[in-house]
Amino acid sequence: MTDGTNELLNEVAVYYSNRLAQHGQTAAGVDWRDADSQILRFDQLLTLIAANGPYTLCDVGCGYGALLDHISKLKHSVRYVGLDVSSAMVDAARQRFVHNPNARFEISSRPDTIVDYSVASGIFNVKLGRSEQEWEEYLLETLDMMNEVSTRGFAFNCLTSYSDTHKMRPDLFYADPLHLFQICKSRYSRHVALLHDYGLYEFTMIVRR
Repeated sequence: MTDGTNELLNEVAVYYSNRLAQHGQTAAGVDWRDADSQILRFDQLLTLIAANGPYTLCDVGCGYGALLDHISKLKHSVRYVGLDVSSAMVDAARQRFVHNPNARFEISSRPDTIVDYSVASGIFNVKLGRSEQEWEEYLLETLDMMNEVSTRGFAFNCLTSYSDTHKMRPDLFYADPLHLFQICKSRYSRHVALLHDYGLYEFTMIVRR
């Protein structure tokens, strides 16, 4: 990881720690509009997973562990590792899941083990003061990492460049889904799905190995 990426992640950590302090362990605390849209995003990401047996999962940018809440309700048999660059988020998640022997949370941007799947929800949205080029470099560096550590595949979401222009904000990153689809097909796998039909101004990319 470059010095520039470390500096960027430090900025991200401060931003999300502040969100948590302001809004607590809620959808707003991880910068989502509401819990319903948060769960809808989770369901898109989880289409990656063949949950007909046990699996291991890395949640990159786990926040306070909301995805694990959702997976637990679905009764999946999962060994889960959550990563976040915000120590406040990781502390909150550890407290919430202290009695779950199959879950652990680490202050990191890269897992210390190989997993079946990895997912990233919302971590590419808020670019703060970074340029489009800087943010895309960070995005692709993160996708390379997820590909390296995931034996069965990975999934992520992004705000879409097909959003209504008058509603787009300068502090957010709107990715071109076709551009990222081409990158995922050429760099990672022949088996890529682009989900862009679930009613939000975003898309989810599914990459199966």
